[in-house]
Amino acid sequence: MKEQQLLIYRGILEHSLFLSMTRLVHRYENRDSEELSTLAAGCVSGLLTYAAEHGFYGNVWHCYLADLLVNDENPYSMSCEIVGDITGTLNQAAEHDLEILGECFSYDFGTMMRRLSVSAFSMVEHYERSSDNVRSGHVYNTRIRDRICSLAQSLGSCTSPREMKTVLTQFYQEYGVGRFGLHKAFRVEEQEKNTFIKPILNIQHVYLDDLIGYESAKKKLIDNTEAFVSGRSANNCLLFGDAGTGKSSCIKGILNQYYDRGLRIIELYKHQFVHLNEVISQIKNRNYKFIIYMDDLSFEEFEIEYKYLKAVIEGGLEKRPKNVLIYATSNRRHLIRESFRDKEERDEELHTNDTVQEKLSLVSRFGVTIYFGAPDKQEFEQIVLALAKRSGITMPDEELLAGANRWELAHGGRSGRCAQQFIDYLSGMAGSEGYKNAFGG
Repeated sequence: MKEQQLLIYRGILEHSLFLSMTRLVHRYENRDSEELSTLAAGCVSGLLTYAAEHGFYGNVWHCYLADLLVNDENPYSMSCEIVGDITGTLNQAAEHDLEILGECFSYDFGTMMRRLSVSAFSMVEHYERSSDNVRSGHVYNTRIRDRICSLAQSLGSCTSPREMKTVLTQFYQEYGVGRFGLHKAFRVEEQEKNTFIKPILNIQHVYLDDLIGYESAKKKLIDNTEAFVSGRSANNCLLFGDAGTGKSSCIKGILNQYYDRGLRIIELYKHQFVHLNEVISQIKNRNYKFIIYMDDLSFEEFEIEYKYLKAVIEGGLEKRPKNVLIYATSNRRHLIRESFRDKEERDEELHTNDTVQEKLSLVSRFGVTIYFGAPDKQEFEQIVLALAKRSGITMPDEELLAGANRWELAHGGRSGRCAQQFIDYLSGMAGSEGYKNAFGG
């Protein structure tokens, strides 16, 4: 193997399991038999663990190689992500590397392992994954996992570097490359003064249809997001209103609805606003649409991060990239807390309007504001009935609604969240007898 001669895909050399496999080949071919069986067993163990973590099946070595290829963000793969098949020197360099990696796909590890008496390698060649209802293999969603396994099978059957390049390029153009191509949502992490955008692996599968009511609010959000993913002009969005009314659920639903069209979400917390420019610099040239999501956004009087955010959203010298929007949720319409003391201080100022405008200027950066109000009694009951039907609760409506009204009085008032918590409670009480005992019915 000539892995050290890789040009475009040199990032693959940073993966310890790949290096262990190639080291095994070199030592075997050089007849260096010292502890070779132990090294081989370690490689088999690593591949089996990798398969379990990712949910792969079939030839795990091929799946592992395919996974490295679809995650390697290099000039060639990122160009293919945008325009598909390319020509020129990068194309030649890719064919050079795929000739080397093709040897990795076609190498006869089975013969080697039999000679080393490592019979467990047959598990790697024909790996059967656990069923989907077993919590294993949650690095990718099912769709991407199956596509990588299919890609591994296709690459393993290719007879030339050019054929491999055609198959791989099609994957890059259809699914993308690296973390942004293969994942929906991300968080920001700081390590040793560096800013990293990390995938969120366990995503809550919420859909807009799950949110009962608020049709006009949902339509306003959908219209803006539809324009955004279609490449038309769109605005930053602020979803504000009462607690538990589905603001955050709407954002999650938008992600699931538009993920297949290239929408990605990056969650950012208030204390991370200082990293906002760095986050934008990492995503502005990618072939995806990014929503930077700020949940429960609000500021106390002494917090000044809003000034930095205000400049980044709109007002700084650098133009906001067309593939980036900011969506925020808040219980406050104006985001920044105001008190009667503010009025007293303004009465003593010469330019009172300046103070007012300073505190209101952040919300004006959001071109679309959407209100989510607490439901009235009738709306709350409609939500309860719909959620009960969805959860398979067959309790009589009169009894169900009486319990729901008692529940909301003891749990902070009417809201979609309160209704869901009530239904979740009933679902855990093993039927109406548990309900009657709990409510004295």
